[in-house]
Amino acid sequence: MQITDIRVRKVTSQSNRMKAKVDVTIDNAFVIHGIKVIETEKGTFIAMPSKKLPNGEYKDIAHPINTETREMLQKAILEKYAEAEEVAE
Repeated sequence: MQITDIRVRKVTSQSNRMKAKVDVTIDNAFVIHGIKVIETEKGTFIAMPSKKLPNGEYKDIAHPINTETREMLQKAILEKYAEAEEVAE
């Protein structure tokens, strides 16, 4: 699996922990829309696209199956997000 494109759209809200929404293309054949970049006191991480269930819980729509893939995806997204932050400054 190869990430072939990452598109970052910054979110401008002073009170929101979500800093960007990201679309990731894999192998020039599959895209995941709506990955969120979240900043907290403990650091920055990604949240996969999800939907709210009738009971109020959220369930991921798409997500990595293993830790290795999640870490690879998060690393690539956060690097691209950092680049977008540098350009904005």
